[in-house]
Amino acid sequence: MSRLVVAQPLTREAFAPFGDVIEMEGSEHFPINAGKCERYHDLASVEAGGPNPRVLINLFRGQPYVTPLKLTMVERHPLGSQAFIPLSPRPFLVVVCPDSGAGPGEPRAFITLPGQGVNYPRGRWHGVLTPIGEKQDFLVVDRGGDGSNIEEFFFEEPWEVRLPDGR
Repeated sequence: MSRLVVAQPLTREAFAPFGDVIEMEGSEHFPINAGKCERYHDLASVEAGGPNPRVLINLFRGQPYVTPLKLTMVERHPLGSQAFIPLSPRPFLVVVCPDSGAGPGEPRAFITLPGQGVNYPRGRWHGVLTPIGEKQDFLVVDRGGDGSNIEEFFFEEPWEVRLPDGR
C-alpha cells in the first residue's frame, strides 16, 4: 500500500523551507542595455563547495513520468546547489523532503506554473526531474568538481504522488 502525497501549487512561501522559486513574477528587476532589457536579479543562491568546485551550466531533456507517480527514491547533493529552469512554458512536478536526521522526512509535492523553476540548496532531498505529459528541456545549474556530489535514498515503502486533478 502506498502513502499518498498530493501536489500543491508552487509558491515562494510554500517552497521557502526547501529552496528558491525561480520566476519573474514578484522578483526584483531593473532595466539594462539602454532600457532594451529588463534584468530579473539574484533569483537563486548558487552553491559550489568541496574539492575543486566549479559551477556548471547544463541542458537536460526530461521524459515525462506516468502519474500518479510512484516515488521510490529521492536524492541530494551535499557539495552544491542544483537549479532547474524550464525552457518551455510547461509545468513540471517538484518533490522535496525535509531532512529528518536519519534520512528524508515526509515528501511534499508542488506543481509549477508555466515558466517557474526551482533551486535546491546543497543537502536538500528531492525527487528526480519530473516533466508532466511530454518531454521537456531545462537549463540546469549545478556543481562540478572532485568528490561525490550525490546521495540516493530508497524508501522501504513507496509514496504515491498525485497531481491536484487526481492524476
